[in-house]
Amino acid sequence: MSDAAGQCYHCGEALPKGPVRRVMIAGVEQPMCCAGCEAVARLIDEGGLGEFYRFRSEYAPTPDAQLAAHDDEWNAYDRDSVLESYVRQVSDSTSEAVLLLENITCAACSWLIERVLIDDEGVDHIQVNPATGRAILRWRADETALSTLLRRIAQLGYRPHLLGADQAVPMFTRERRAALKRLIVAGLGMMQVMMYAVALYAGAIYDDMDADIALFLRGVSLLVATPVLLYSGTPFLRGAWRDLRARRPGMDVPVSLAIGGAYVASVYHFFTGGEIYFDSVTMFVFFLTTARFLEMSSRHRAALATGDSARALPATARRITTHGETETVALAELRAGDHVRVPAGTIVPGDGRIIAGESTFDESLLSGEFMPAAHGTAENAIAGSLNLTSSVDIEIERIGQNTLVAGIVRLLERAQSERPRLALLADRIAGIFVSAVLVLATVTGFYWWQVAPEQTLPIVLAVLVVTCPCALSLATPTAFVAGTASLARRGLLVARAGSLQTLANADHLILDKTGTLTQARLGIERVECLTPDYDRDTCRRMAAALQTHSAHPIAQAFRDDADDTLTATDVHEHAGQGIEGSLEGHHLRLGQPAWLGVSENTTDGGTPVVLEIDARPVARFVLQDTPRPQAEASLAALRELGLTLEIASGDSPGAVEALARRMGVDDWRARMTPEDKLARLRALQSEGKRVVMVGDGINDAPVLGGADVSVAMGSGSVLAQAQADMLLTRAQLADLASGVRMARRTMRVIHQNLAWAACYNLVALPLAAGGLVQPWMAALGMSASSLLVVANAARLARADHYEPIVAGTPLGPSPTPVVST
Repeated sequence: MSDAAGQCYHCGEALPKGPVRRVMIAGVEQPMCCAGCEAVARLIDEGGLGEFYRFRSEYAPTPDAQLAAHDDEWNAYDRDSVLESYVRQVSDSTSEAVLLLENITCAACSWLIERVLIDDEGVDHIQVNPATGRAILRWRADETALSTLLRRIAQLGYRPHLLGADQAVPMFTRERRAALKRLIVAGLGMMQVMMYAVALYAGAIYDDMDADIALFLRGVSLLVATPVLLYSGTPFLRGAWRDLRARRPGMDVPVSLAIGGAYVASVYHFFTGGEIYFDSVTMFVFFLTTARFLEMSSRHRAALATGDSARALPATARRITTHGETETVALAELRAGDHVRVPAGTIVPGDGRIIAGESTFDESLLSGEFMPAAHGTAENAIAGSLNLTSSVDIEIERIGQNTLVAGIVRLLERAQSERPRLALLADRIAGIFVSAVLVLATVTGFYWWQVAPEQTLPIVLAVLVVTCPCALSLATPTAFVAGTASLARRGLLVARAGSLQTLANADHLILDKTGTLTQARLGIERVECLTPDYDRDTCRRMAAALQTHSAHPIAQAFRDDADDTLTATDVHEHAGQGIEGSLEGHHLRLGQPAWLGVSENTTDGGTPVVLEIDARPVARFVLQDTPRPQAEASLAALRELGLTLEIASGDSPGAVEALARRMGVDDWRARMTPEDKLARLRALQSEGKRVVMVGDGINDAPVLGGADVSVAMGSGSVLAQAQADMLLTRAQLADLASGVRMARRTMRVIHQNLAWAACYNLVALPLAAGGLVQPWMAALGMSASSLLVVANAARLARADHYEPIVAGTPLGPSPTPVVST
């Protein structure tokens, strides 16, 4: 990046012929290729941000020289229609938006953007994630226009885009296609080179291959392995170069040195004679590319599922005109203050207040509770909730990014952006390990260059191969693969392998109530007869005759008592109160005690429903959410494993307390919002607790994203499943207890594998550095070491098929679950 090299110091482009623009940076004049780079470089230096050039891992992007001439492009972002769709009002004067930035390549890029914008007038907060290219911008709209800030970012060379729910899809598609192309090239190349290698090995063993044929096969192997390394292996090579430039060596460095060294040595031996390793190069690139592809796919699924929750709103709404008629308009055309009509069976388009009508709403999207909520005139309706019973008119108060459902999505994104302590520790350990490997290889090469230069290459290559982190890297993933395969057969699907380690070390378990400990289905807990004229069975059958005309969840509790000989007529539902009708000449009403003028008289958290016949109460039904089978025994098994249990629910205190008492859980919390659950989780983590969260609903997604390890029920929402580290495919808590046992067993195997790999390296490294190990011997030793850790990990798949999963209940091996994909 100097004048002598003929490159622009800022963007790396070739310098034009003629006079060269220069900017004084850190006391040294540096060449610039154009006015745009000169302006940005002066901006960086005059702002005291010259450190950017020290820490960047790649050249900065070339600024758009035409930005000044296209102000209208950015001014359009100040329009109300754009602001309402993409900008959230944090307070009366503060706004927030999520941006997708082009050309973000490293941490230095994010550092530069943050330092430049935070000094701008009106900017309260700017945070850029270099891994995803996303930024959260918070500013005071009364002091600074959004277009000014976007233009400022674009002038630095990082073109910004306001991010909506669908914006990430094209970017993910491009990334997936590029990764798939690399994977296909690596796979085809590996298969071809392996075929040539088998022929070469066979010829060497029997010593009967013609020299011309051997040379041909070696040459074709070189031709095939080259694009595999230079195309499919580009991400690893680029990552290693970036790590070295940033002085933060990661696992890409030894991997790149190993495959690059093997490739260079193979090319050298192709022309001079000797062993070639093109088969090892292509195989290593293929397996690493496959792992990266699977990781990318998992990340994309989670991000798209997050966007799906924002897309839960309807595309259109029925707006009421000034003449009282309705017109169908796009959701983006709604404004605060508009009146909309929401018929039964449709979704509420925005947060608002009911101005006419009453109905019941399914608000499980936010509360996670399956019981509908009744709302009437002057009460609030929530965007994304489903209107169940009758049409209502609503005055819109909040739309788009200001709705509660959008708030849950933002909460989820923030929880996911915080890296756990375990990941940071792993990064530090990996950096130390890689640095040590590089130092050892360098020292060995320097020594042999002085003693016997002709031996330097094979010895250094032997050191790199023998210390290649294959056994160390296989020690963990092979045990994880075996352990997760065993867990899958037991009904616990592991979505992120790293969560298995956290589960093994967990000491605190938070459980949601509805859908997790219960089946989210009401059942009749008991029947209390209020008069001797009717017995329990008669009351149940008469109530069922009424409820057969209702789609309310309470009606499901009476389904098993339906009698085909009893048919109710003139049935009418009263939203939030109950149902009435005629049966065999009697007038029946079934509903809330208050509606019928009867005391609730329940202290166990159940839902009371009273049956009235001819204006006389005759029976009280107490309904309870049905607990999952073996839930109590499963929690007892988890307690035996040393986990502290806690229930966190959005349900009423009475219902939560009753279930907690039944399950033997002393610590419980009720009426908790997603924010409350996440705050409780953070409080436990600040105390040093390693927390497992089990949930099933969209409202659980933020706390699932923030937990040390998260578990979703297989019967839960798609978003909860996408954000979870693990999935209970059969929705049985017994599988979680089995999973904790298997996780701890897996960690013991991992420790054994790591100990073996470390001992192997301690023994083999001095021999290789002393010139006593040839590269082929190092490769053989590395393969044997890898096979040993794989074989040790395979024991997990055969371990304890008849382990008691639930405390005191021996169970046989679980059948393989059927998981829809």
